[in-house]
Amino acid sequence: MANDLKDVEIEKAQFVFSVYDWEGTGQIDAFDLGNALRALNLNPTLDLIGKMGGTQKRGEKKIKFDEFLPIFAQVKKEKEQGCYEDFLECLKLYDKEENGTMLLAELQHSLTALGERLDEGELEAVFKDCMDPEDDDGFIPYSPFLKKMMDNMVVIDHVK
Repeated sequence: MANDLKDVEIEKAQFVFSVYDWEGTGQIDAFDLGNALRALNLNPTLDLIGKMGGTQKRGEKKIKFDEFLPIFAQVKKEKEQGCYEDFLECLKLYDKEENGTMLLAELQHSLTALGERLDEGELEAVFKDCMDPEDDDGFIPYSPFLKKMMDNMVVIDHVK
């Protein structure tokens, strides 16, 4: 499975893995699996991260690099990852005037009530890092928001 990866992809995976190896033990916490994959420009769902061995609590499980590479290769092949164009098409559904804007309230609702929901703290972090100011009528340009979000890959720490 990991044989499908190019040398440059393996090098990037090693670098990202080393970043998430907080203790320098050659292992990452399975809790950080999703963030490590996102740092490699993948967009796995929370469900997929769980299937690949990710955990919802820190300290439950560790992953070695030789275990991480096949996970990276498998997630890289997954078809159910969204890309910028897919997400843009979804947000266009809220663009009633077809002018590249949507109501900020609709975006907030979508992010907190649909799919893999964000809580208020997570929403604040995403908006702080990626959101342009809304206009006087409550509209925001959604394309720059999406671009910033995908470029920044905002890391959300689910530890409460």
